[in-house]
Amino acid sequence: MKALAAFAFAAATLAVAAPASAQFAKAEDAIKYRQSALFVMGQHFSRIGAMANGRVPFDAKAAQDNADVVAQMAKLPWAAFGPGTDKGAPTKALPEIWTEQAKYKEHADKLEAESVKLAAAAKTGNLDNLKAAFGAAAGTCKACHDNYRAK
Repeated sequence: MKALAAFAFAAATLAVAAPASAQFAKAEDAIKYRQSALFVMGQHFSRIGAMANGRVPFDAKAAQDNADVVAQMAKLPWAAFGPGTDKGAPTKALPEIWTEQAKYKEHADKLEAESVKLAAAAKTGNLDNLKAAFGAAAGTCKACHDNYRAK
């Protein structure tokens, strides 16, 4: 019984300590995962942008719902940019992601932070707050795309 408990503990420890890229069976799985997470995030972000830019009427509840999704999705794609995931499926990710890991992580962290601010701004129900937070979050998207995404 003690051996089984020790084995279970060791297996759990190893699972927690394994690199994020090990979560995916193949590089192709990681690429599909990150592309899907970024697609969903982009869809919800675009809905907020349509309100912030006056293309659709402001709906405080819809803005809040979409901003909450963006804030949650902003946490997901980064684990799928691990070593060996630069090839394996068609991708617009530039090689600099893997050669400039620290800089790339700064961009990811900034997007996560701005997404949290966007969600907080949406909760106020104030369009001006939403516009300001949307602009800052959109700037983080653009900066990362300019440096790390093929056109």
